[in-house]
Amino acid sequence: MATNPKVAATYRKGMLDGAVSIKTDANSGKLKIYSGSQPTDGDTAVGAQTLLATLTMNATAFTGPSGTASTTQTLTANAITSDTNAAATGTAAWFRLQKSDGTTNIMDGTVGTSSSDLTINSTSITIATTVAASSMTISLAV
Repeated sequence: MATNPKVAATYRKGMLDGAVSIKTDANSGKLKIYSGSQPTDGDTAVGAQTLLATLTMNATAFTGPSGTASTTQTLTANAITSDTNAAATGTAAWFRLQKSDGTTNIMDGTVGTSSSDLTINSTSITIATTVAASSMTISLAV
């Protein structure tokens, strides 16, 4: 299981004081898949990276968290709606999860066909094809 989530500052702070929730704020959120290097954190603006596809999170984005108060906590995504018309051609490397408004950043993570935060059907994406997610987990150590 990959554990490379990079949570935006508002969410890091909010997770400590209970003001925000990745679990609920991701409901119907936008999962944007990019080529290129993953930014330093969820607040860093996208630069030369290319947006390849945008998937939509379920209206109830995640189940969980699983684990006890003293162990790693894991959220598991419910079904994610595929993008049936990829925006560009390239190699998927990372994702940015945003609220349903498509602008408020929640977090970034890795993309791959296994051992990644987000598992998709293929990292080799071609414009106008379908990009499907088979699983997504977010694990944060306590």
